[in-house]
Amino acid sequence: MTDFPFDAVLFDCDGVLVDSEPITSRVLTQMLNELGWDIAHEETMRIFTGKAVKDELPLIEARTGATLGQDWFAQFRQRRNDALDRDLLEIPGAPDAVRALHGALGGRIAVASGADRRKVELQLAKVGIADCFDGRVFSGHEMPRSKPYPDVYLAAAEALGVDPRRCAIVEDTVTGATAGVAAGATVFGYSPDANGHSGAEALRGVGVAHVFTDMRQLPAVLAGWRGTGATGV
Repeated sequence: MTDFPFDAVLFDCDGVLVDSEPITSRVLTQMLNELGWDIAHEETMRIFTGKAVKDELPLIEARTGATLGQDWFAQFRQRRNDALDRDLLEIPGAPDAVRALHGALGGRIAVASGADRRKVELQLAKVGIADCFDGRVFSGHEMPRSKPYPDVYLAAAEALGVDPRRCAIVEDTVTGATAGVAAGATVFGYSPDANGHSGAEALRGVGVAHVFTDMRQLPAVLAGWRGTGATGV
């Protein structure tokens, strides 16, 4: 990949590198049902995908009448992590794409997720790509503001010593893509025909530059990028 058009690539994690959203949503649905919210899995996916559960606390408390403390969140994280450790799979083609871009950029790649660090690191290890992101994992939980604000992407770019305007960001939800666009980066939207990802039109609507459907395409898409306007497959 000579003349690579970006100085770094920043990845979201859930839905981009790992197929975690259905697993997390299944656990969350069960726990919301236990609180008295008769919500279906599909509705949980619609409301919560791409968002931090802690940021949706007012909604959960309004719908359940419960006052939730740290004990509930600790139980949620433990049950979620147990399910991820048991059932998680990679997004098809993601590990090979990560390794190709890691090599092309001399290691200048990072994960910038809205999820907590423990979850992100567990997932990267589970699918065998933790070594590609050693020391370059950034969590929205550790920032002043999480996605859709750009803080986590700006922190990742700064740590890599790269201007965010010279970064490519890979996202699959409107929430995350909004954060990437706000950071000033060129955002590429992964939108397969599968539940748990924002649609191509919605991604383009928030400023995604290019939408693709197969993670195996990503290294070639980025290497060949010369565009400035929004496009997509």
